[in-house]
Order: sequence, then C-alpha cells, then structure tokens
Amino acid sequence: MQEFQFSYYLDRISKYAGLLAAVLVVALSLLVAYDAGMRYLFSSGSIALQEMEWHLFDMVFLLGLSYALKHDKHVRVDIFYERYGQDTKAIVQVVSMLLLVIPFSLIFLNDAFDMTWQSYVQHEVSSDPGGLTNRWIIKAVLVLGFILLILQAVSEILKAYHRLESKKRLWRVLTVLVLLGGLIYAAWYNRMAFWFDPVFLMFALALFLLMLGFQVAFVFAGVALFFALISDEVGLHVLEMLPYRTYGIMGNVTLMAVPLFILMGLILEKSKMAEELLHSMGQLFGSVRGGLAISVVLVGAILAASTGIVGASVVMMGLIALPLMLKQGYSPALASGSIAASGTLGQLIPPSIVLIVLGDQMHLSVGDLFKAAVVPGLLLIILYIVYILIFSFLKKEAAPAIITDKSYGEVVRSAVKAIIPPLFLIGAVLGSIFAGIASPTESAAIGVLGAMILAAANKVLDRALIRYAAIETVKLTAMIFMILIGATAFSLVFNELGGGDMALTFFTGDLGDKWSFILIAMLVIFLLGFFIDFIEIAFVVVPILVPIVASFGIDPVWFAILIAMNLQASFLTPPFGFALFYLKGAAGDKVSTGDIYRGVLPFILLQVLALGIIVLFPDLIYLFGK
Repeated sequence: MQEFQFSYYLDRISKYAGLLAAVLVVALSLLVAYDAGMRYLFSSGSIALQEMEWHLFDMVFLLGLSYALKHDKHVRVDIFYERYGQDTKAIVQVVSMLLLVIPFSLIFLNDAFDMTWQSYVQHEVSSDPGGLTNRWIIKAVLVLGFILLILQAVSEILKAYHRLESKKRLWRVLTVLVLLGGLIYAAWYNRMAFWFDPVFLMFALALFLLMLGFQVAFVFAGVALFFALISDEVGLHVLEMLPYRTYGIMGNVTLMAVPLFILMGLILEKSKMAEELLHSMGQLFGSVRGGLAISVVLVGAILAASTGIVGASVVMMGLIALPLMLKQGYSPALASGSIAASGTLGQLIPPSIVLIVLGDQMHLSVGDLFKAAVVPGLLLIILYIVYILIFSFLKKEAAPAIITDKSYGEVVRSAVKAIIPPLFLIGAVLGSIFAGIASPTESAAIGVLGAMILAAANKVLDRALIRYAAIETVKLTAMIFMILIGATAFSLVFNELGGGDMALTFFTGDLGDKWSFILIAMLVIFLLGFFIDFIEIAFVVVPILVPIVASFGIDPVWFAILIAMNLQASFLTPPFGFALFYLKGAAGDKVSTGDIYRGVLPFILLQVLALGIIVLFPDLIYLFGK
C-alpha cells in the first residue's frame, strides 16, 4: 500500500506538469496571434518574442511527455492488446517501462545534461541580435522533461504491479527476458555474427513489439538503443547526437503549428458547430436520394478544413449523423462508409497535421503542400458524392429521400447561417497561408482565436471548454513529439547500420526505374497503413525515401501529396484502420463491424482511383499555383 501512495505522489507531479503545459499552450496561441498582429498591422516585431514562442512550444510537449504517459495517451497498436486480460496488459506495461522507457531516458538524459552543462559554461545566447540570453535554460527543460518521464514510468510500474492478480506471471516473464538478455550478451561478447542483416532485424523487432501492444514511441526508441548496444559498428556514441537533434526539433517553427491546429480543432469540436452543420445540411440535401450521405461528406470536408482531427470528426458524425441516417432507413453499410470516409478527409484537406509533418520531414514548404492538396481533396469529395448518387439511384431503398415540413427557403437560410461561420474561419486560416500573408503557425494561432469566437457565438465558450481543449492538446502533442524523438533515434541507428544506403542502392541500382520506385513505395506505405499510424510512417519511412526521391529527380511536392493520399486511405483499410475503430466505438451496437467493413470498401477503391488520377495527371496539384 505504501508503494501505491508513492505512485500517487508521482502522478501528482505529472498532473501539475501537464496542467502547466495546458496553460502554456493557450499562452502560446495568444502570443503567436499577438506577435503576428503587431508585425502585419503595425510593422513592429520582436526577436525575443518570437524566441519566447518556440520556448513555450518546447515546454508544452516536454512537460506533457509524463502527463501523456500517466493518461496512457502514448499511442499503441491495439490489434491484440485490446483483447488482453488485465494481467497481460499490466505485464506489457511493466516490461515497456523497465526495458524501453527507463533505459532510453537514462541514456538520453546523460547526453542532454552534457549539452545543457556545456551551454551553461559557455554562456550561450541567441545568435540573433535582440534574442533571448541564457539559452541553457530551455535546454534544461529537455532534461526536466525526461526526468519527469522516468518518474512517471516508475509510477506506472508500481500501479501495474498493484493491479496484477498473479504476480508470479510477471516474474516468470522477467526471468525469461533476463535469460534472453544473457544469451544476447554472450553472443555479443564472443563477437558472433548476425544470422540476418541487422537492418531487417531492427524492422522485424520493432514490428513485433508494436503488434504486441507496446507504445509506439518507446518501441522505436528502445529498439534503437538495443541495436546501438549490440552492434559494434554503431555503439552508444551514435545516440550522443540525439539531444542535439531533439533541440533542432524544439526550434522548428513549422512544427509549432501542430499544437495550435490541434487546439483549434478541439475547441471547434466542443463548439456544437458540427451538430448544427449536420442538421442544416441534412435538411438541405435530404429531399434527394442519398442526400443525408452527401451532407455527411460535405460536413466532413468542412470539418476537415476546420479541425483536421480524424478521430474527432468520425466520432462526432458517428454520434450525430449515424442514428439519423439509420432512422431514415439508410443502409447501415452506406451510412457507415460515408461517415468513416468523410471523417478521414482531414488527413488530406488543409490544414492537415499530416501535411505539416510531411513538410518538415521532406524539407518542403507547408504552404506549398497545402495548396497542392486542395485539388486532390476536392477530387475525393466529388468522387464520394458521385458514388453516393449512383448507389442511391441503383438501390433506392438503401438511401431514401427525406420529406420535411419546412419550406425550402427556410431550410436554405438555416443551412447558410450554419455554414458561413466555419467557412469564414477556413477562409481566414487557409487564405492567409495561400496568399503568403502569414505562416502556417501564425494562421493556426489566428484560427484558435477564431474558434474561440465561434464557441462564444454558440454560447459554449467557458473555462471548462478551454481546459478540456488545452489538456487534450498537451496529450496529443506530447504523443506526436515523443514518436518523433523515438523515430529520430531509430533513424540514427538505422542509417549507421547502412539502412539508408541499402534502400538507395535497391531503388536506384537494382530497380533503376522511377515508376517502379513510386509503385513499390506507395504499396509499402499502403500495407504499413494496415498496421501502424500515419505518424510512425511519416517519421520512420518517409526520411528513408527522401534521398531516393531526390536521386530520381521526382517532384517532392507531388510525391508528398501521393504519400498523404495513401496515408489517408490507411485510416480506412480493414481490419485495422483507425477510423473504423473510432466509428465502431461511437456507434456501439447500432451497426456491426461487417457493415462498417462493407461500407468503407467502395470508398477505399475511390481513394485508390483518386491516387491514380493524381499519378497520371501530376499537374492537377498546381491548379492553385506553385
């Protein structure tokens, strides 16, 4: 019981760190909006203020690492994990903390402390005139973030051990792992050669641990550490650069847009905007066969351009639109498919988190990617609507028209009233990016203010809403950036083992054909999408492909859009598409898993068709300018 009380105090430390990060993310959005307003309206800028922005951004995700772990928000592949019993889940958690989180964090801390101490001794200051002094302070937050992560890992071990009904199972598992570790050490000590290329073993071990249900970020980090330890040609010294790489991530202004767009989306999620849109659009198109499904697609597109959060969009429409569609006699398959497919449009339609991440990983302008994604997004919407109309015409009983007592003029007025506010917000955010007036980060901050105004207009803006949105933003942001740190460690070791050179030789030498590379790359990403999330693919697979894209002279913006369209399809692919899990969770027993699978298959084919059109006609992505 004493250890349980100790765990409680450790949890409280993470809780207060998370709440501080939540306050800081709101402060960050207001500070960026203020800075943008002063510069664009009064031509008054401040280097110190801009550096303070990325310092706040750093503190948000670093303080959030332990908070996300406390709330089990570090994403895992739960294909098998959700079927585990309580004891098995507890054992996975203990092993994850003992063998992945704590060892990696200790190695990281050692190198991060050296980096911070060196900065302190050298009295490092900003390289820009008027910038902040005492640069060691923000580097010290990096140390603090991983200290908090270790403390929370200890708490997770204590809580998981307390939950165990059969503690002997845990000790048996740990004994087997110790024996296995001893055998590996003996093989390393005697310099035994690998039976297989360690590059393939890295991917195999990572995939195996992911399938078992270990947290994605810690799998990549732990596997990187393991192969650095057992490979003489690599060694731990390769990870000495990781804190410096992470510090580079901390100063990345492009990635600062991620928490701001998440915050904007979460505020809009609670503003009742989606509910009003669905009811109004449903009445507007309800008199047409398939009209409700068409309205779901259009609302999904508006939500995608407003929030960009797939889970929120699918769950909202699953809760609001699905019961209405089933009540009106819609086919469960068509209802499920249209909701799941339109909910995933946020992966492609700007402002998309996927495009921001791809822009960072492929060293491309996020504004260029946003412009290039508009036509593919519109193409998907048109294909979805055409399919729904054809399906409804052929199977009239599957999507009946709805009769309403209201006059059509009244319905139109209601729909316009519901559509104008989000369209105005979309125009302000995307228009400022496309016109080159503001950066994605500045537009995201303005979008946060716009979302607050919309919530206030709907009389739902209060402290509880801001608290909810800010806390969830911290959790999601910390999860994304921990995966980025783990993937960076994985890439460092992977490249040191020669994985990057091996991939480059295979695609440019063995294949030697641009189109073969594109086909295989798209197929690999599509298949990986069955098992793992877009974040892991973007952070681990995409960096391997970047030099190959350059060697073939492929348009990187076009290739990035192909990847984004492919990743969007991965959200729908049975049996592990995340949108399917979101919808089933929201729908409960209203529809079966089979209905959902049957419903999404035509939309997956439409996504493949759209991908093929963009492959054959690459200039389509530049209709809105380069």
